[in-house]
Amino acid sequence: MRESVIERKTGETDIKLSLCLDGGESIIDTGCGFLDHMLELFACHGRFGLKVSCKGDTQVDYHHTVEDIGIALGDAFRQALGDKRGIYRYGYFILPMDESLVLCAADISGRAHLEYFPGDIKDRVGDFDTELVEEFLRGFVRHSEITLHIRTVTGTNTHHIIECMFKSLAHTLADAVKINADDADRIPSSKGVL
Repeated sequence: MRESVIERKTGETDIKLSLCLDGGESIIDTGCGFLDHMLELFACHGRFGLKVSCKGDTQVDYHHTVEDIGIALGDAFRQALGDKRGIYRYGYFILPMDESLVLCAADISGRAHLEYFPGDIKDRVGDFDTELVEEFLRGFVRHSEITLHIRTVTGTNTHHIIECMFKSLAHTLADAVKINADDADRIPSSKGVL
């Protein structure tokens, strides 16, 4: 099983996160209801085992909690993948949800890069500041060392658009981390390392 456990404690957050790329139970408690919902969808649609517990300075706002969980999840992905031997490496998915359509593509390349085009989203969903989605993704990408493109093709409902992002990200990463049975011992790069 490709698993990792991350504990990250700062003056702003105290996070315990475990990830299994090959499935398992998911229990999410971040202190931010909207982020809980998005991570539950991410775990379900990626078929990942994911446990997240966070105590953060949510009396300030959700910024540190959301960003630091992105960082911890990125660290967990990088550790669980090890040397990336046998993975497909690339993944992409186009996900519709009602009026929303989001395209996601990833390269588990060892190079952190984010292209993020959320479209015309509102500033808030409930008490959640929607600019934090980019902070989450940026933390995740930097620490997982993944190249990630997310683009909203169409959408008017901000909740739907962000939900599409997390679901499409889950499907994309699930495809990219799959083991290629025909090439299970090879690093998927002409350089021999990722």
